[in-house]
Amino acid sequence: MATLDVSIAFLFLAGGTCQALRWLSQRLLSPGALGCLARELAGSLQLCTSCLELRMLMEMGPWGGGFGLDVVLTLLFLLFAVHGASFDGASANPTVCVQEFLLLEASLAATAAKLLAQAVGTGLGWAVTKLFWSWELSQLHFLQNLIWSECSSPIRTALPHAALVEGTCSFLFHLVLLKARHSHRMWGVPALAATATFLTYTAGPFTGAFFNPALATATTFHCSGNSFWDYVQVYWLGPLTGMFTALLLYQGNIPRLFQKNLLYSQKSKYKIPKAKVTAHLEGDEPQQKRKGGKSKAEPRA
Repeated sequence: MATLDVSIAFLFLAGGTCQALRWLSQRLLSPGALGCLARELAGSLQLCTSCLELRMLMEMGPWGGGFGLDVVLTLLFLLFAVHGASFDGASANPTVCVQEFLLLEASLAATAAKLLAQAVGTGLGWAVTKLFWSWELSQLHFLQNLIWSECSSPIRTALPHAALVEGTCSFLFHLVLLKARHSHRMWGVPALAATATFLTYTAGPFTGAFFNPALATATTFHCSGNSFWDYVQVYWLGPLTGMFTALLLYQGNIPRLFQKNLLYSQKSKYKIPKAKVTAHLEGDEPQQKRKGGKSKAEPRA
């Protein structure tokens, strides 16, 4: 349990540091573009450090730490829930930024700036975690520090199947995310955390289940076993395709590309009660007859 205690302490330290960065950005930076970029950087840093540490526990914990997968999955759910509650509007995920761009919620310049902030935060998280492992505070960290430079690709299936797995994970995650946008945070955050935990457990043996291009780039692209373009197909194109498909299925259109709804018919928001219309028309007939009768009687007078 000493290894687990060290890892939990590191997760608390990383989360507290990133929360302090968010607090400082709120006090020192404007609430506009700079504050948004600072939140994206802090969120990506927190997400990367947490996921790298948990991935190490998931791979080495059952045989080297004496604890099972249930412990890691519980920690994973709790961390996703904490991230969703503390990120303060940041996504720390490039596919979410692209989704906001396609929904006309962000400009091209703002989207590019967010992607850059996420890349910097993820790279910084990778460097911080690697430094922490180099201190070898536990047996698992000692072993992880030895094999880090010789890591192998997490893709353990055929390339098309791996891209399909990452795309499916992204598709399901974004469907829940789009639904959670219109629900209360009390329900949206646990739903997203449970979805991410389930996808990690289900798809992890095949690709690692990242469905986050920035996180996958920092974690896997330096590993041997697959080429750079193989990683691009699986961890970039797969999640982007899944996000695009989820958005099209949920919205029926892509507002940035076309306004016409291709999947769902648009019904008018204003409905006229038929009974009142009928009654109104029936009530008009006598008046019209009376008016007509009056007009015919006038010449005879």
